[in-house]
Amino acid sequence: MQERRQKVIMLADAESFYASVESVDNPSLRGKPVAVCGDPALRHGIVLAASKEAKAFGVKTGQPAWECRRLCPEVIFVRPHMSRYLEVSLEMTRIFEQFTDRVVPYSIDEQFLDLSGCEGLWGEPAEAARRILRQVREETGIRCRIGLGESPLQAKMACDRFAKKRADAFFELNSDNYAAHVWPLPIGDLFGVGSRMKAHFKRMAVRRIGDLARLPREIPRRRWGVNGLLLWLNARGIDYSTLQPGEAAERKGVGHCATLPRDYASPQEIETVLLELTEEVCFRVRALGKRGTTVHVYCRGADFDRPTGFSRQKKLPEPGSAAPEIYPTARQLFHRHWDGRPVRALGITLSGFTDRRCEQLSFFNRREALDSLSAAADEIRGRFGPTALFRAASLTPGGQLFNRAKLIGGHER
Repeated sequence: MQERRQKVIMLADAESFYASVESVDNPSLRGKPVAVCGDPALRHGIVLAASKEAKAFGVKTGQPAWECRRLCPEVIFVRPHMSRYLEVSLEMTRIFEQFTDRVVPYSIDEQFLDLSGCEGLWGEPAEAARRILRQVREETGIRCRIGLGESPLQAKMACDRFAKKRADAFFELNSDNYAAHVWPLPIGDLFGVGSRMKAHFKRMAVRRIGDLARLPREIPRRRWGVNGLLLWLNARGIDYSTLQPGEAAERKGVGHCATLPRDYASPQEIETVLLELTEEVCFRVRALGKRGTTVHVYCRGADFDRPTGFSRQKKLPEPGSAAPEIYPTARQLFHRHWDGRPVRALGITLSGFTDRRCEQLSFFNRREALDSLSAAADEIRGRFGPTALFRAASLTPGGQLFNRAKLIGGHER
């Protein structure tokens, strides 16, 4: 009987991606402690990426600028350039596609590659990985790390927990060596375990990944359902997922969240941002040809020491995809659950999609006129940008539309 060939899955991860791109574009930054950071004077003065020289001082992604400066007084702050990072990410994708047509982006700086059956073209997986690393470095100037496994999970764990620490930037996990390498790691290092789950496991005396792997599968499954079973499988290196290039999963909902540049305490200012977010979400829902049936509102308070906020949703009387249909419910949800304290972040999500082409006709709504108005507004914004047509509320002090229009992914272009 012919031996079944194992899958060859790689995860390529760009080292300190944003900081690396800045150093490639500005060679004077090479070898210096660099932190890509938003405007330190505003709320988004948060470290997005740090060079290895900055990391040596303890600088980490997510730190506020003031803490970064305290740890590393010599740090060089660089403002983010998201459009440039997207260009380099796409350039890396084109390089990966020279080795396989099965490339699946995981994030802007991480991409999965399925090289199963490509040994005749590129040699053994380790040799193929070295070729890829070398070509990315030569053509983009970016240093990558590659984790190799028989599944996306194994490749991810190999990359995050081992390849990043090795001089050759490569590590392989498989069914034979997974337990030996992974089980001694702290439980927080397991893919899918966040801070809350880590605390739950520690209360159960599960401190290492191997402790979870040795438990009977029914214990985590009974306690946390499917998620508990999934983490138990992850601990054992078992992953049934597959890579499907070019096949996006059907959208369950569309949401948008905004971190505010200052504390918002005025109901009028908060309502302005809610309206702007509603307009943006509805625009994207209409682009999908959908209407939504459920509105979800998220709010996070401004107090770091005593976090407040809420996350609530409500079903609409009829499916909708225009701000006049969605905003009243969003506003009602907010005021029903808001504690009156200053707000740091707001979010709106529309879910429970139905097809816009199929709807229940009614004598009592103005759906046709509203759809025509929305279509005209979408065409104008699509051609001339989001600020070509807007509500007057965006001109008030609380409006964020014009600031957000300059951003990509919440950061400067």
